[in-house]
Amino acid sequence: MDHRAVAPPLLSRVLRGAEEERSAQATLAAWREYRHACELRLRLDPPVPGPVCNRSFDMYACWGDAAPNSTVTVPCPWYLPWHHRVQGGVVARRCGPDGRWVTDETGRPWRDHSQCEDLAQEQLLQRHAWLLEQFRLLYTVGYSLSLIALLLALLLLLLFRRLHCTRNFIHANLFLSFVLRAGAILTRDALLQRHLRPGPGHPLQLLGQQQAVAGCRLAQALTQYCVGANYGWLLAEGLFLHKLLVLAAFSGERCLPAFLLLGWGAPVLFVVPWVVVRYLYENEGCWERNEKAAVWWIIRCPILMAVAVNFVVFVRIVRILVAKVRAHQVSRGDTRVRLARSTLTLIPLLGVHEVAFALVGEGQGGGTLRLVQLCLQLLLSSSQGLIVSVLYCFVNKEVQAEVRRGWQRCRLGAPCPPGPRRAPPRGTRRYMAVGGQHPAPPHAGGHPIAESCC
Repeated sequence: MDHRAVAPPLLSRVLRGAEEERSAQATLAAWREYRHACELRLRLDPPVPGPVCNRSFDMYACWGDAAPNSTVTVPCPWYLPWHHRVQGGVVARRCGPDGRWVTDETGRPWRDHSQCEDLAQEQLLQRHAWLLEQFRLLYTVGYSLSLIALLLALLLLLLFRRLHCTRNFIHANLFLSFVLRAGAILTRDALLQRHLRPGPGHPLQLLGQQQAVAGCRLAQALTQYCVGANYGWLLAEGLFLHKLLVLAAFSGERCLPAFLLLGWGAPVLFVVPWVVVRYLYENEGCWERNEKAAVWWIIRCPILMAVAVNFVVFVRIVRILVAKVRAHQVSRGDTRVRLARSTLTLIPLLGVHEVAFALVGEGQGGGTLRLVQLCLQLLLSSSQGLIVSVLYCFVNKEVQAEVRRGWQRCRLGAPCPPGPRRAPPRGTRRYMAVGGQHPAPPHAGGHPIAESCC
């Protein structure tokens, strides 16, 4: 086996610890330079007569020939990110009486590198690793619940023909994009855990290894596409709703091809260039880290643009809602309640909460603030699909009515699949953007924007 591909768990911890001191690529490059210098020295040093423990590089430190029954020490390797804090420390190994290095219970050469460890840094890394693992469990639960709810919502929208209309078609595509996003992220995480968890005798599958599994990178690329498609359909929802409120005679069917291209086609325009640039200039590991900002912004910029446009649409829709609600001349308290309900319903549909995280930026701040931001972002992103499916399907009165009607048919022994949807007379069919009922008297309370009528 190529000696360059083998690394003990200790080197894995060194590379993970490099995040606090310098980049993992820089640490790996320094380790390779140290290894090269060691191999050169071991070739040039003259042989020692008599039985000795052989010179070697154990992937951590460089060892020369050692006499039997002796303890050998070498300085802490200089490639360690925290070397400036352990410069006086040494690494120790023992050479047995038979001229072989003493081994531990696992059969590998025994080594004492305790003087080269930064205990404070190690404890901090362990704490961060534990927190990140809890975050991973948090968003895994969120995406799993969202996946189940979204699949059920999709089934309902596709099963009942009375619900087949332009608005619910856009909802169905949004639900599908959430499903693909959740499935891609869960699959990618499973592959990362499988291939990037180093162990005894495993290949070095951390950042910088050129033998990373191609399937892991493919999953990462598909994840980026699914995330981009999800933001594309969030934008399509915002644009559709805005046109619905602004234009008196709006035909949603004419915009469907444009929305399909925006949702499923537009992500290809920036994901494919990102894959090409990543392969050429940052082809390391499973592409799970983004240390070159210019490469990451190929993905990040279009997503931020979609978030910004949707925020502008959100502000304009809220202004339109304020005007429409005030025009009904209802009591002031009722106006505030209806406006608040409509506004809160729009936030998950348009992904408005992403604006706050976009303003803070990635990697900004440190310590507790950064961890709180990361926790909130993962929680909201993973549960967004669940919230949208509940608001725009499960609590939708039209969907509930169709489910009750279908259940009654089944109980009466009639065929469960609904019959063909009876189209309303031409000119009376319309979309209801605000309120789940047809126009009501001025004093009638409307339902939030989640209710839609086909």
